[in-house]
Amino acid sequence: MALKATIHRVQLQIADMDRHYYGEHGLTVARHPSETDERMMVRLLAFARHANDALAFGRGVSTEDEPDIWQKDLTGAIELWIQLGQPDEKAVRRACSRAARVVIYTYSGHGAATWWEQMAGKLSAFDNLEVVDIAPQSVEKLAGLAAKTMMLNCNFEDGEVLVASPEQAVEVALTVKKPPAGTQ
Repeated sequence: MALKATIHRVQLQIADMDRHYYGEHGLTVARHPSETDERMMVRLLAFARHANDALAFGRGVSTEDEPDIWQKDLTGAIELWIQLGQPDEKAVRRACSRAARVVIYTYSGHGAATWWEQMAGKLSAFDNLEVVDIAPQSVEKLAGLAAKTMMLNCNFEDGEVLVASPEQAVEVALTVKKPPAGTQ
């Protein structure tokens, strides 16, 4: 018998001074049995960093043709494709051809650094691609906030990120490895 996803309820309050976005999102997050707390919390962080009313989670880690998070316009065209981990070049090429903007979040420390060393030259041609690395220490601390029911506040200001629960706060270190064209 297949294992079922674990459901997490999240009240996410976002204050993004960099984008002038302030909102509250009541989320139901299905965590696949193979997904770790670290990956789930990175998904929530990515959602918070790009939050708006049209942003939605994909169908999950077992769905190859969908991103982890995406935003579509009213015609169904993909405006934003967010992928976690270390996708291969073919997957990145496919995403960049299907979406107006693609953001990849890496988060596994040495593995992410090795992936970036191998992929940096190959990915430089994609103008609509951004690659962001999250420090392993930040990911570990974010995982400590994971619970079946979460109340999280995410604050973004001058490139700094703070994620807080009622019990603790985590400063998240983000490094943009590849900004999209025109933002350097």
